[in-house]
Amino acid sequence: MNAKTSASAGNTWRDLPAAQQPEYPDPEALRAVIADLESYPPLVFAGECDQLRARMAAVARGEAFLLQGGDCAEAFDAVSADQIRNKLKTLLQMGAVLTYAASVPVVKVGRIAGQYSKPRSKPTETRDGVTLPVYRGDSVNGFDFTPESRIPDPQRLKRMYHASASTLNLVRAFTTGGYADLRQVHAWNQDFVRSSPSGQRYEQLAREIDQALNFMHACGADPEEFKTVEFYASHEALLLDYESALTRVDSRTGRLYDVSAHMVWIGERTRQLDGAHIEFASKIRNPVGIKLGPSTTAEEALRYIERLDPEREPGRLTFIVRMGADKIRDRLPELVEKVTASGAVVAWVTDPMHGNTFEAASGHKTRRFDDVLDEVKGFFEVHKALGTHPGGIHVELTGDDVTECVGGGDEIFVDDLHQRYETACDPRLNRSQSLDLAFLVAEMYRDQ
Repeated sequence: MNAKTSASAGNTWRDLPAAQQPEYPDPEALRAVIADLESYPPLVFAGECDQLRARMAAVARGEAFLLQGGDCAEAFDAVSADQIRNKLKTLLQMGAVLTYAASVPVVKVGRIAGQYSKPRSKPTETRDGVTLPVYRGDSVNGFDFTPESRIPDPQRLKRMYHASASTLNLVRAFTTGGYADLRQVHAWNQDFVRSSPSGQRYEQLAREIDQALNFMHACGADPEEFKTVEFYASHEALLLDYESALTRVDSRTGRLYDVSAHMVWIGERTRQLDGAHIEFASKIRNPVGIKLGPSTTAEEALRYIERLDPEREPGRLTFIVRMGADKIRDRLPELVEKVTASGAVVAWVTDPMHGNTFEAASGHKTRRFDDVLDEVKGFFEVHKALGTHPGGIHVELTGDDVTECVGGGDEIFVDDLHQRYETACDPRLNRSQSLDLAFLVAEMYRDQ
C-alpha cells in the first residue's frame, strides 16, 4: 500500500457539486487537517477490501447473506471497550442465528469505525428564536445547542480517524482473540435479560449449536473457522475531504482504495448521478453500496451500474433499498426486474429503518418494530415472486438496552421512549429487538 494518496485520480470529485458538506469557517485550517490525514497510516488494507468484495460476490450470486448493522451515528465519547463489545456481540448473535437457523453463510459488516457523520434535511436548526448550524455528527460539530459547539471544526476529522483506529483495534482483538469463538454462544447470553423472549429463544438455539459442535468434536473435527470470525467495517462516505484524504494507491495493482473502511456507501441524499459522491465512488476499488429510496427509477439504477460497475463484477455494487413498509411492494419490483434483465449481478439488501421513521407525541423520533418487520417481509416477497435473491439486511442497532423503537417481543411502548433514549440522531433497535429481527429474517429466508 503506497503511503501517499493519488491527488489527481482521487480528487476528480472536487470539480462537481458536493451535497451535505460542512461549511468550514477557516479553509486554511481544513487544508492543514487534510494534509495531516494524507500522511496517516491506512485504517484497513486493500487486500481486506478485496476479500470483502469476494464475499459480497457470493451474496450477489445468491450463495450468502449480508448482515450489516450498527449505530445510526457513532459518538466520540462512546469509544469504550464495553460499548464496542456490546455492538459486536449483538451482531455476532444475529449472525449465529441467521447462519444456523437459515443454513446460509453470513457476511458480517458493521456500521462501525467511521460512522461519525450524518446527512441532514436542513442546514440549520432553530430553538426559541435562535438559529444555529444543524448537528451533522461528531466528525463535524458538537451536539450541544451553542454557537461554539455547532461551528464545524476540521480538527474533528482527525478525532474521527483516531476514534476509528481505536475501534478497529478493539474489533480485531475481539474477533481474533477468542471472544468470537462459536463455542462462546452461551457466554454471549449471560448478561441478557432472562425474561426477554428473544433471550430465551436465543438460549435454546445456543444449546442446539452446542450439540452440533459436540457432535463434530466427537467425530474429530475442530475447524479453525469456529475460533475466529471475519468482520468488516463500513460507513457512509459522506465527508469527501476525509474520504479522499484516506484514499491510497495499492502498490500491488496501482488501483485506488478508500482505506477508511472496507466498504462505503452513498446515501439517499447524496446519490446525484452528476454529483461529487458518485464520482468519488467511481474511482475507488472498494465494494460500494448505494441507498435507493422510493423515488428511485429503474433508469437511475441502471445508470448507477454503468457509473460504478462498468465491468459488471459481482461484489462491487450493492443496492440498499429503503422504501418504507407502505411502498416496498410497489416500488421495488420494477428496479429488480430491469436490473436483472440488464445482466448486472448486484447484491440486493433491505434497509427497513430509514423509510419508517415518525415522531411520537412526546417529540421523540421513533420507529415501529412492526413497520421494520413489514418492510423486510415486503422485500422477501418481491424477490420470491421474481425468483431473485434477497441478499441481506442493513439495520441501525445497538447492543445496549435503549428504548428508541417501539414494539418487539419484549415490548417497548410509546410512553417508554423517554426512559433510555440515547441516540444523537435516528432511533436504533436494542439488543432484544435485533435478535427478534434475526430470528424472523431466518424464517423468511428458509421460506424462499
